[in-house]
Amino acid sequence: MSLVIHPHFHRRYTGVSRHVENVVPELARELETRIIGSHLGSSMPRIRWGELLGRIRREPVVWHAHRNNELLVGVLLRLLGRQVKLVFTRHTARAPTAYTRWLARSADALVALTNEVAEAMAMPSTIVGHGVDLGRFQPPVDRDEAWRKLGFGGRYGVGVVGRIRKEKGQGDFIEAIRPLLPVYPEWRAVLVGLAKGPDKQWVDSLSDGLGERLVLAGEQSVIQPWYQGFTLLVHPSYVEGYSLVHVEAMASGCCVVASRLKYLDTLIEHGRTGFFFEPGDVKGLRELLDMLMREPERAREVGRNAAEHARTRCGIEHEAHALRDLYLSLLRESGSGSGQHRLAEGSTAGEHR
Repeated sequence: MSLVIHPHFHRRYTGVSRHVENVVPELARELETRIIGSHLGSSMPRIRWGELLGRIRREPVVWHAHRNNELLVGVLLRLLGRQVKLVFTRHTARAPTAYTRWLARSADALVALTNEVAEAMAMPSTIVGHGVDLGRFQPPVDRDEAWRKLGFGGRYGVGVVGRIRKEKGQGDFIEAIRPLLPVYPEWRAVLVGLAKGPDKQWVDSLSDGLGERLVLAGEQSVIQPWYQGFTLLVHPSYVEGYSLVHVEAMASGCCVVASRLKYLDTLIEHGRTGFFFEPGDVKGLRELLDMLMREPERAREVGRNAAEHARTRCGIEHEAHALRDLYLSLLRESGSGSGQHRLAEGSTAGEHR
């Protein structure tokens, strides 16, 4: 089997970074899979530019990009090695720019995380949803102790994980939970995520007056202890391509309370493995939080159901298997035209869940 490269050229650690860290070691179990770039874990299998440039001249290489600049570098590498196959994953459901569409046409295969992402891209795509490392993300032996170790007092934690921005919905979360925290003194609320510039000023103004009941924990490079400590994980975002937070939290046994984004209907069963509210519906979110903060054992039962569901459907091995199939199909067709042309000839995109 040929070499597979997942580049990472982003200056910050993001959800895409976490995805690459998850899937590359799993792919490497059966394929020679390396990363090139920075800001990822030191244990990741890597390749230097000198070795890569030598190998693309003599053997097939799959270059799997996740951002526009990474795909552009892949296009340049293909000028040096005719057997370079380009795969591009689109991670957001936002409509792509004209530049992104133009660049994506150079790929041999497009990967979309959900049907919604594929529809926004409006180009033939193979749908491969994210999985998580179930060895890293699993329920704690004792959730009360896991919360105690975080050091915020109280007995139960409810949190939001993700970059702090208005479109991520943290403002709705604060507005919804503000009147509930005095009623349920055993609960603490936490925002985990980076806030910069105007976003920091915005969230500081919203949290004014809540004191120690609302913690702004900042960006965290190690996220597992937070999921293991939280009883409730709220995801109030208005739009997402595919957030790893839902799956990681479920695998860790959190009760997820999420805005109803289209793709989540295939992941969360309302009332059994999590709860939905409509994006922007502060009143609906507050009612769910009120019920669950009043009945924390119900929240923990739903979290246990979510962890069981994640163990059977959301492992990283499912995603890695789908990607291996895609890589192999591209390499087998070598000499018959680009994979993008092959996909365009089909009537539907492939799908793996």
